[in-house]
Amino acid sequence: MKTAYFDCFSGISGDMVLGALVGAGVGIERLEAELRRLPVSGWQLGAETVRRGSIAATKVNVETQPGHEHRSLAAILDLIDRAKLAPRAAGRARAIFERLGRAEAKVHDIPIERVHFHEVGAVDAIVDIVGAAVGFDLLDIEEFCTSPLNLGCGRVKTAHGILPVPAPATAELLCGFACYSTGIERELVTPTGAAIVSTLAGRAGAMPAMKVGAVGMGAGSAELSEQPNILRLFVGERGGADAGETVTVIEANVDDMNPQLYGYFAERALEAGALDVFSTPAQMKKNRPGQLVTVLARPGDADRLIELLFREITTLGVRVSQAHRRTLEREWVTVETAHGPVRMKVARADGRLVNAAPEYEDCRRIAAERGVPLKEVMAEAVSRFRSQAEVES
Repeated sequence: MKTAYFDCFSGISGDMVLGALVGAGVGIERLEAELRRLPVSGWQLGAETVRRGSIAATKVNVETQPGHEHRSLAAILDLIDRAKLAPRAAGRARAIFERLGRAEAKVHDIPIERVHFHEVGAVDAIVDIVGAAVGFDLLDIEEFCTSPLNLGCGRVKTAHGILPVPAPATAELLCGFACYSTGIERELVTPTGAAIVSTLAGRAGAMPAMKVGAVGMGAGSAELSEQPNILRLFVGERGGADAGETVTVIEANVDDMNPQLYGYFAERALEAGALDVFSTPAQMKKNRPGQLVTVLARPGDADRLIELLFREITTLGVRVSQAHRRTLEREWVTVETAHGPVRMKVARADGRLVNAAPEYEDCRRIAAERGVPLKEVMAEAVSRFRSQAEVES
C-alpha cells in the first residue's frame, strides 16, 4: 500500500505540502497541467530550491494577480466539479473544503451554506488544496499518516482581525489530533494545512513501518531562527502478510429503503474510494426485515463516505469505529487464453503464491463477446495461470 507520512515538526501549510510533493517526485509541469483544468485564471505556478537553515527544500510559489475574492463553499465545490479532475483527486479536494466549511460554520455559529472563505477562498489557497489532492493522486497515495503537529504560538493577522495561534478554525480542524508548541511565535499550522492533514490522515502518531521510497522537503515562506521551516513528506510502501493497517468501519441499519438505492450507493461509494461495501440481512425492531450497510474506508476518506451515505440512502444515523486489518501482497498478472487476455489477481505471502483469481469483469466481457460460457473462460484463465506459474518456478 502506497503511504504518505507528514512529519510536521515545523507545522504544515498548503504551499509546504505542494513543495513536499514536488520534492517527492511530482513533476511541477504535470501538476500545473492538471490544475489548469480549474476554471480560474490569473495565477502562475513555480518551484525553486531554497535553504531553510542548513537544509535544502522545495518552495512552490503560487503567484496571483492583485485582488481578493471571497467564495462560498458551494462556489468552490462547483469549481472542482467543473475541472473534471481524476475522481480520487476531486473527491479528496471536495472533502478538504467540506471539512474546512464545517469548521468555519461551527466557529462562527452559522449554517454551512452561509460560510464564505476569505484567505482560503482566494485563488492561491484553492490551488494549494486542489494541488495537494492532485499531487497525492499522481503519486498514487492510498493511505495517510501524520506526526503530532507543532502549532506555534502568538497571534496572527487575518481577515477577521488579530487572532490567537492556532486560529479558531485551525483549532477546530485539529480536534482529536496530537498537537504541541515549542514556543515559536509564529503560525506554523495554517487553516489550509490543517484542513489537508486532518482530512486525509486519520490521527497523529508515530511513523508506521514502511519501506521509504522518497522524502520530499517542502519549504515554508518564513525563515525561522529556531529550526528549519520545513515539512517532511515520507512516501513509501506498506504491505505483506505481516503488515497491518487501521481502517474505518461505517455502518447503518435501514428497513425502509428501496433495494435499487443500495446498488447505486455501492457503486458510488467504490468510485469515491471505499475499500469495500456490503450489505447483510438484519431483523429490525418491530419485526421488520432490513439490512446492515457496511462501508470499509481509509480513515482519510471516512468523512466523505459518511456524507455520501447520508445523501444516497435512507438512514438517519451511522456508527463509526476503527478496525485493524491485515492483507496479503497483491498484484495483477495477465494470462493469454484462447478467447483473449485475462487479468489474474494474485496474492502472495513472503513471496509465496497463496491465491490467484481471474478478474470477473475481463471474463464477463470475453464471455459476452465470444458467446462462450463464463465458467469456461474463468476455468481456462486459472489453468493458463497455473501452467505459467509452473514454468516460472
